[in-house]
Amino acid sequence: MIISAFILGLLGSFHCVGMCGPIAFMLPVNRSNSIQKFFQVFLYHFGRLLAYSIIGVFFGILGKSFSIFGLQQNLSIVIGVLMIIFVLIPYQIFLKYNFSKPIYKIIAKVKNNLGAALKKKTPDTFLSIGFLNGFLPCGLVYMAVFGSIASGTILDGSLYMLFFGLGTIPLMTLAVYAGNFLSQKARQHIQKAIPVFVILIGLLFIIRGLGLGIPYLSPKPVVEIVSSDFECH
Repeated sequence: MIISAFILGLLGSFHCVGMCGPIAFMLPVNRSNSIQKFFQVFLYHFGRLLAYSIIGVFFGILGKSFSIFGLQQNLSIVIGVLMIIFVLIPYQIFLKYNFSKPIYKIIAKVKNNLGAALKKKTPDTFLSIGFLNGFLPCGLVYMAVFGSIASGTILDGSLYMLFFGLGTIPLMTLAVYAGNFLSQKARQHIQKAIPVFVILIGLLFIIRGLGLGIPYLSPKPVVEIVSSDFECH
C-alpha cells in the first residue's frame, strides 16, 4: 500500500506541477549559488513532507479508531469505492459544491501566510513555504488522505502520506530548476492518465478489503485466521 502511495505521488506530481508549480517557480532561491539553492529546495520539500506526515497522523488516528471496532476490512472497501467515485464524478459538480467552504477561513490564512513567506529570503522561509504548501487544498492530497485512513494505524497513516510526498519530489524539483518544462498538450495527456491510476488504487483497496487470502495483496482478516487455526486443533 505504501508503494501505491509513492506511485500516486509520482504520477500525481504532474498534476502538482500544474497546480503548485507557480509556487515552485516563485521560490526565492539563490540561483547564483548551486549549493545554497540545493539546500533551499531541500528545506522546501522537507516542509511539504512534514505537513503531509502531520496530516497522515491525524487521519491515521481516524483509521485506527475504525480498526479498533473491527471495521478495517470494510473501511478499505469503502475507501476504494470513494476513490473511484470521486474520479468518475464530473469536476463541475465539485465546483458547484465547494467542499472547502467550512474551512475557507483557514485556507485563506494559509494562502496569505504563503504569499508573505514567498517575499522573504531568510533560511526558514523555504521550510515555511513547503509546510504551508502541504496544507493547500488538492484533489490528489484528498486521495492520499483516503489511503492514510484505510492504513489502519497512526504510523502507517503517516507513512502513507510521507511516501505520497516523496513521490512528488522529482517533478517538483524539476519545476524549480527547469521552470515551466511541460507543454500544455503534454499536461493534458498526463491529466487523463492520472484518474486511471487512481481507479486502479481504488480497486486495490477494494481487493484488500475483501480478504481473499492473497498474501500482501488481500490477506484474510485476523479473526478468520485465528478461528480456522482453532478448528484445526
